[in-house]
Amino acid sequence: MSKRDYYEVLGLSKDASPEDIKKAYRKLARQLHPDVNKAEDAEEKFIEVKEAYEVLSDPQKRESYDHYGHNGPQGAGGFGDFGGGGGFGDIFDMFFGGNGGRRNPNAPRQGDDLQYTMQIAFKEAVFGKEMDIEIPKEATCTRCNGSGAELGSKVETCQTCHGSGEQEVVQNTPFGRIVNRRVCQTCRGKGKFITVKCSHCHGVGKEKIRRKIHIKIPAGVDDGAKMRISGEGDLGINGGPPGDLYVVIRVKRDDYFEREGNDIYCKVPISFSQAALGDEIEVPTLEGKVKLKVPAGTQTGTMFRLRGHGVPYLNRSGRGDQHVKVLVVTPKNLNEKQKELLREFAVAGGEDVSENSASFFDKMKKVLRDL
Repeated sequence: MSKRDYYEVLGLSKDASPEDIKKAYRKLARQLHPDVNKAEDAEEKFIEVKEAYEVLSDPQKRESYDHYGHNGPQGAGGFGDFGGGGGFGDIFDMFFGGNGGRRNPNAPRQGDDLQYTMQIAFKEAVFGKEMDIEIPKEATCTRCNGSGAELGSKVETCQTCHGSGEQEVVQNTPFGRIVNRRVCQTCRGKGKFITVKCSHCHGVGKEKIRRKIHIKIPAGVDDGAKMRISGEGDLGINGGPPGDLYVVIRVKRDDYFEREGNDIYCKVPISFSQAALGDEIEVPTLEGKVKLKVPAGTQTGTMFRLRGHGVPYLNRSGRGDQHVKVLVVTPKNLNEKQKELLREFAVAGGEDVSENSASFFDKMKKVLRDL
């Protein structure tokens, strides 16, 4: 089979710059490398790309190729020579970093993180709470102590990979020798072989348990907050550290209070007389009832502030405020004496209610409701 034109192999024109050649090579090498591309012809195409780059990236070789094509002078340092730099190791370094970018399958790795969502009451979020929770997690097998082997049996070093967890597959090609490292198929990358697996964990070395953990929810925590508990995640791999536990807080809504940041809001009903004449009323707070002075002539919807009666600031001193909205309650059923007094009140204020006293009370109710 005749060789394809090197420029065609890299998808370039003959006036391509050295930078264009380098970019095209890197792109194709990344796509076609045998450790990445498992197609049957990937290795053949990869070698073709490699050969084209070796020629076109060298000014002298490129000049010769442009004049003579594939029939030009070859030999040491000529077309198809894979000696010197730019080998497969360089390609791996380019894509993955040093050492071919291969992670040692037996290297210690941190265990997985876990997440636990819990629901707490409104006031528990305000004032904080200590409690115990139970979470399902991984633990070292109590029977084999993590070895994965049945009691009395041995854990032997894998004879295929000699404990490395990797196998080398060597392929000889017309252009050189290709060495691929793959996960050992005998031990599946563990580097060891268990003759008789533990009857409790079936050779895994781990078991599922329910662990009780004591947690302290800080005062002032809000809905959606996430607490990190170090080292309470799943077990590490190959002696690595355990993962972490993240506790997500969900706060129940309160029937009376509403929260915005560190301030809370509530509504308190008062009578028409209290609003008109003024009064001292009792207002519920997070820590009990307090006195609030309502001045004469207070309108419905007026907002009062109780400083320092809100939610504590998280992890620092101080608290937010409580905002109290007063709502004037319109009486629904007035007796005759109350109606007469209201008529006198209206007359004293210069209002004409003689034509239709009923409509006057209806109008007053509507106005008070709309305020």
